Amino acid sequence: MDLLLPENWTDTKETLLEGMVFNVKYLGMTLVGQPKGEDMAAAAIRRIVATARASAKKFRKVTLTVSPKGIIISDTETNDLIEDVSIYRISYCTTDKTQDKVFAYVSQSQFNETLECHAFLCQKKKIAQAVTLTVAQAFKVALDMWEIAQEDKSKKTRTCYTCSNPESQPESEPNSVSEEEQTRALMEHKLRKPFFPSFLSPSPRSNARRRPIKHDSWDAEDGLDDAFSRLATSRSRTVSEDAALSPAEEDLLSFSSEDSD
Repeated sequence: MDLLLPENWTDTKETLLEGMVFNVKYLGMTLVGQPKGEDMAAAAIRRIVATARASAKKFRKVTLTVSPKGIIISDTETNDLIEDVSIYRISYCTTDKTQDKVFAYVSQSQFNETLECHAFLCQKKKIAQAVTLTVAQAFKVALDMWEIAQEDKSKKTRTCYTCSNPESQPESEPNSVSEEEQTRALMEHKLRKPFFPSFLSPSPRSNARRRPIKHDSWDAEDGLDDAFSRLATSRSRTVSEDAALSPAEEDLLSFSSEDSD
């Protein structure tokens, strides 16, 4: 059963374009050999969690700001920028089926061709799922914006050709809509469309330089509608008010699939 986000998930375009904010805790990173895949991600998350369990260090509180430009990771306490990950470097994102409070994404390193899996511990399973869906929606909006830009570029190219060939110009209609208005209307229409998980797969209608974003399946009975409605109530509201978890963080790293919300 496909899970449909509420129509007010993004309050049209403004919420996502300004950036959705999530307070989480950084578990760590591991190198991976594939850009996407459920089994690959699950194995990578297990490695990261095992390392986190063995470490005596306290997890770093970080803030994720998700927008069509990508994910900005900053230190929650100091506001220092940790990394700015372009949306086009992200090849996969997931909420692990077993370790369901963990959100993870795979991206290409900004320094070389290696692929990195980064994992974050969320306060609740619903928050991990919300981050995943937000990244997926951000990718879709970025793709739509890219395609509209390509369409506009193509129209301008055709217009220039027509200008250089006066004989090919059709008679203008007095009430015709300008290309700029058509482009703006198309953009508004795309950004208002409800988001389905099926959009996470790459569209065959475009050859954009992009990678598909995929998330693992989840229960439709998990009360996500209420959670998503709360996320969209304010553009400036932080989704997770407090990233503080249980005092015994090692207990949270038991990652039972049964989430006690």
